[in-house]
Amino acid sequence: MNLLHLKYAVEVEKTRSISKAAENLHMGQPNLSRAIKELEESLGITIFKRTSKGILLTPQGEEFLQYAKGIISQVEQVESLYQDGKKMRQTFTLSAPRASYIADAFGQFVQELGSDLPAEVFYRETNSEQAISSILQSDYRLGIIRYQSSFEPHFKALMREKGISSQVLLEFSYIVLTSRCSPLAQKDTVALADLDGCVEIAHADQYVPSLTRIDAKKAELSENVEKHIYVYERGSQMDLLSRLPNTFMWSSPVPRRLLDLYGLTERPCPANRKKYRDVLIYRKGYHFSDQDKRFIDLLCKNCPGQNP
Repeated sequence: MNLLHLKYAVEVEKTRSISKAAENLHMGQPNLSRAIKELEESLGITIFKRTSKGILLTPQGEEFLQYAKGIISQVEQVESLYQDGKKMRQTFTLSAPRASYIADAFGQFVQELGSDLPAEVFYRETNSEQAISSILQSDYRLGIIRYQSSFEPHFKALMREKGISSQVLLEFSYIVLTSRCSPLAQKDTVALADLDGCVEIAHADQYVPSLTRIDAKKAELSENVEKHIYVYERGSQMDLLSRLPNTFMWSSPVPRRLLDLYGLTERPCPANRKKYRDVLIYRKGYHFSDQDKRFIDLLCKNCPGQNP
């Protein structure tokens, strides 16, 4: 087994076609087939199952490719650090939920990055499914997922199956986020009945491993609200809340700076007893870089209820 064979296998998985993978790799199809067969024989497993419908990944192959992608990613990192006498590059990757306190900590982190070294920083706001996928595909080193505490067994089982380590960052209940011009802002606490006639803004891609997307969406929406606006990123979410006083959103606590910036306020809703967790995830065996450690430190200090 060598690094080239690992790259061949990753390309076959990506294309699900020996001929297409060979074309992308600029090599002959027979040579690629032979290399994959040699790799499978050296490991003693079957990575790909050839069928009339194309190439399918076996369970053992899926597990192997998770490790293969991690190895390739680490080798590429080393090559980029020392290639052609380049300075050491600062790298950081995070896939996270659309949470203002996380984005605020990320902003602080970027401000503190040293200006004397090259840097590559990637920050993706998405749902838990995509955050997990980004870790498995080795595109991102760190992820944060959010789920209802009642769904924790399903997420723990999924992470155990996929070889992902985790640690809880924050446990909380959603608050009602709305415009300071909203009638809801005049109340000390919000009852579920107060939401009648309001428009709920919600993220459109909720995800729970054990549920269909429709059922996952139902588990997150307010039962007594008939009007919804679905968004995929925080920018439009904040703009809608600011412009439309009859809108609201269930949200994790928001930093005061952002509340003031968008003219928003947050109100507790004692009747909403659902508990949520934000959980840091990363591949098993991954060692945090200095940049990772600094971001995690800032994030923990920025978590609602934590001392600054």
